[in-house]
Amino acid sequence: MFIDKNSIQVKIDGMANYLSLGDYLVEVKYSFDKLYDNSSGRNLAGSMVATLIGHFPKIVLQFGRLTKTQLETIIPILDATKQSFKYYDPNKKTTVTMETYTGNYDYINKHIITGNSTNEPFSVSFIAVRKRA
Repeated sequence: MFIDKNSIQVKIDGMANYLSLGDYLVEVKYSFDKLYDNSSGRNLAGSMVATLIGHFPKIVLQFGRLTKTQLETIIPILDATKQSFKYYDPNKKTTVTMETYTGNYDYINKHIITGNSTNEPFSVSFIAVRKRA
């Protein structure tokens, strides 16, 4: 997917403007998980019978090595209850905004004794609260 690195933006309550995440990232994985109703499955003829409730975008961001200041900028966003997340949706062929929550994350500093203030790369998921419109 050929998109501008600054097309991924996020903000939380209290932030005046969206933060462009392009300079923080090394990889982005886009998933559009399908959710079916609870009566889904195969019938005796082997055919799939299901009602699609919707697609729920999940975007996994792989952050690179961040400085202390960059990490201090990102962590409050990851710890917030919800985020307003902008990304390019290839189905809509435009940038869309969705409300998200984040998955769990870990960050590691292997060089704490040497005083290197950068962490190792880490990833976190931004998961849509509602189905894609």
